[in-house]
Amino acid sequence: MDVSIGLLLIENQPLTRLGVRAVVAEMDDIDIIGEADNLADGSALFRDLSPDVTVLGLRFPESCSIDDLDRYFAERPKAKIIVLAEHAGDAEIAKALKKGAAGYICKDVSPAELVDAIRTVTAGRKYIPDDIARILSEHVGKEELTPAESNVLRMVVGGMSNKEIAFALDVSENTVKTHIQNIFSKIGVSDRTSATMTAIKRGLVRIDI
Repeated sequence: MDVSIGLLLIENQPLTRLGVRAVVAEMDDIDIIGEADNLADGSALFRDLSPDVTVLGLRFPESCSIDDLDRYFAERPKAKIIVLAEHAGDAEIAKALKKGAAGYICKDVSPAELVDAIRTVTAGRKYIPDDIARILSEHVGKEELTPAESNVLRMVVGGMSNKEIAFALDVSENTVKTHIQNIFSKIGVSDRTSATMTAIKRGLVRIDI
């Protein structure tokens, strides 16, 4: 008798969880063995249930799940985790994969693609849809922002002026201007509005909604 794939679902949006459950219910080889709507409960279930595959939502009110991936892999180095995101931002995709995620899919994924992703990572392979692979390829080789630049970009996106950023960071306005010039050059924009839009689209900064 074939053994079913034990799936753990960690996602805070009820409608998304309902959709995943509905898809999995049609499959003979996949069973949801645990479900959580927050990262604390999800982490406990991950530890207690040792799922074959974990589908992990990207954003939660308390945190971004990518930040917790190190903890998951510290407990189970060979864990198979698929990150489920609202949209595909190359910075977040790259970070998730670098930390060890086995796959990255968006919430508009088709039922067939969701099942394919689960089966693919169960077999020990990575699952990166073609559209997400294209997004990653567009930014391969581009210079990454330094931690200081990322911090300044977050403040720019938050609407802070150069003077306010300088005060918050206890640096000179000239230092802030230099950071912003470097940011613009690295992400290919020429003004703060474009920088904000690009940062959000690419997942370079975290926007809590």
